[in-house]
Amino acid sequence: MAKSSMASLLKAYWLPLILLASSVFYQLFILPRSYPPSHYDVLGIKRDSSIEEVAEAYEKLSSKWNAGVEVPPTIDFVKIRYAYELLTNPLWKRNYDLFSINEHIHVIENAKAQHAGASLSEIELPLLEATSFDPGDAPNIITSGNFFSKFDNAKALLIQVFSVGSNPCAQFASNWERIAALLDGVANTGLVELGEVRLAKYLAEKTFTGQPSFPNGVPSLVAFPPRCNSSTCLLRYEGELSVDAVTDWVATTTLGLPRIPYYSKDSLEQGFLRKTSPHKVKVILFSETGVRATPFVRQAALNYWPYAAFAFVLWREEESSFWWNVFGVESAPAIVFLREPGVKPVVYHGPGNNSWFVNLMEQNKHHVLPQLRSLTSMELGCDARGYSRAGNENSIWYCVILAGRQSPELHKMREMVRSVQEILSTDGVLHSVDQDQPPAPPAVALKERRLTFTWLDGEAQQKYCFFIIQTASSYETCGPRRDITDVPQLLIVRYKRNASEDSIKIDRKPKNILEAFHDDDVDPASQLVARYNGSEEIPEIIKWISQIIEDGDSKDLPFFRTKAPALVPEDADPIWSVGARSILSKGTGMKQRIGNIVKGIHSRLGDPRIGPVLLLGALMSFGNIWLRRSQSTPPSQSNQEAQPSRTDLNGTLTLVTETDQSRDATQELRQTKIFPLPSLTWNRKMRTRCHYQIQTRRVDAWMGSCLTLLSNALGFPGRKDQNML
Repeated sequence: MAKSSMASLLKAYWLPLILLASSVFYQLFILPRSYPPSHYDVLGIKRDSSIEEVAEAYEKLSSKWNAGVEVPPTIDFVKIRYAYELLTNPLWKRNYDLFSINEHIHVIENAKAQHAGASLSEIELPLLEATSFDPGDAPNIITSGNFFSKFDNAKALLIQVFSVGSNPCAQFASNWERIAALLDGVANTGLVELGEVRLAKYLAEKTFTGQPSFPNGVPSLVAFPPRCNSSTCLLRYEGELSVDAVTDWVATTTLGLPRIPYYSKDSLEQGFLRKTSPHKVKVILFSETGVRATPFVRQAALNYWPYAAFAFVLWREEESSFWWNVFGVESAPAIVFLREPGVKPVVYHGPGNNSWFVNLMEQNKHHVLPQLRSLTSMELGCDARGYSRAGNENSIWYCVILAGRQSPELHKMREMVRSVQEILSTDGVLHSVDQDQPPAPPAVALKERRLTFTWLDGEAQQKYCFFIIQTASSYETCGPRRDITDVPQLLIVRYKRNASEDSIKIDRKPKNILEAFHDDDVDPASQLVARYNGSEEIPEIIKWISQIIEDGDSKDLPFFRTKAPALVPEDADPIWSVGARSILSKGTGMKQRIGNIVKGIHSRLGDPRIGPVLLLGALMSFGNIWLRRSQSTPPSQSNQEAQPSRTDLNGTLTLVTETDQSRDATQELRQTKIFPLPSLTWNRKMRTRCHYQIQTRRVDAWMGSCLTLLSNALGFPGRKDQNML
């Protein structure tokens, strides 16, 4: 019986017991570890004492040791000496007092292991070695005066918080210079010294008491993402202080740039070359270290994603002959541009910076024979809604278009058109030297940027392909593949812009709605299309182009305008283009939020208020359970329980006792159509309400006494009004 009673008590009071045990465990084990004695306590002085007071306290202790009055244990001596050396250095003391930075704490642990059991004279002094780190007149030093001028909405800002007397900061100096060089052009960088107290407190983390702190010491890296200029959205780096790790964090977490994968000799063709879209230039970067892509390369991969695809290859000496035979790569680092089938790869050797790499991408982002796409139509001048590459003042320009599906026949024709383009380019150079022979019209137009050579994917751009061909043989070139063989077709489009009509259109307003719709329904430049029907001989093609340009420039051809179908974008948005910008929030992402929550819980384990709160919860839970268990149990209802009965004509209630003849009484009530349930429910409600009011007053009185006792125990001033509950 006693065991069952004890089990029922434990079952009833399990929650307050757990809370009470948690409170005791927290106060005895967790809180002392979270609040170790400060170095001022070791010396027996108050916190924030001056350097003179620290030296005086140490002299008092050391005089006792020298006199042999009190000889401390080795561990205590190490702690005292450590506190003395730390607090007598002005920079270290400033960092410790203001930001709780204690970067030499490992010295105590090392001294414990090295000098355990040794005498005081055997300990090598000093324990701490001072380091002087001075960044000099660095251009990226940030102060409170120029802090907000460092923000650029288009770029992120990476800041290193450092101290001139910090040994880790001195060791990190060379890595920081390399990081700043790699981020040049992608993100801004800056240095903040802890002497800028106001700015350093703004960038520091805040404890639960509001005290600024750098838990991991200095150097500490914080980043402001693009379009962020407040501390609510800054990001903190907590990883390894290596160049590769820091730059990867800035590129991935702060800027949301894509990662570029590595491929081996065996996986490059199957995993990259064959899977890349045929309209993109393939960029292969050879690395001799195997580190991740630098931020400016990843920024270029994002900016030039519609034009090019990127891959990395680790350079190995045993594979050097293979890469030389395939791409012509001699050594690493190197960059290879594969512009289109049948064209020799373009190779660049040696390291480079951001501007150098961007210039290379601008020179090689198109195929040798550029593709006509929605992205390139305006740039190539093959768009009736825009103007030629020669400028807005030019009225007539031409675009030679090779249309067809991806096939061996198209590749063969592309090679032929590239040869035509190269011959005309060379012809223009030769005739500029030889003044006796007049240059050909295509060479002049190409030199004046009024002539463009391009090719069109007839399957991806089938609407535009059908529009410019408009013959019975269009299905052999445009639309989905219908036969084994394909027939590429060569066309030339003459664009003409009526400058006078454009000027009149600007000054004149539309007369009615129909005229306004008509003006918007046609392209501003007229288009005349000519299709080549001759042999696949380069001289014949050049002759045909020359005749078209000569006639188009000299003859008064009809000015016919229409609405050309728009070119369809050939690429969907990549996953990584929305990963860090749409899936994540404006400030921090889900991973960052979870990390902040875990870090916040860990930092708040040292809150001294947790123990009393757990104790208060245990007492309140105990009192609530005790009151519920101490309530009197209502007597069991017998067969003689009072039941309400019939009502007389005056509205008075008469109680009827249900005896052994209860069935007869109930039957009689039913015959008179008066039921006992409403009155019974009303009486029970009234009794329950009165009982609840009595118990509520008991709970209020008990809560008031508990709070008074707890306030007195914790040392809080008591309330004058004890009836507030």
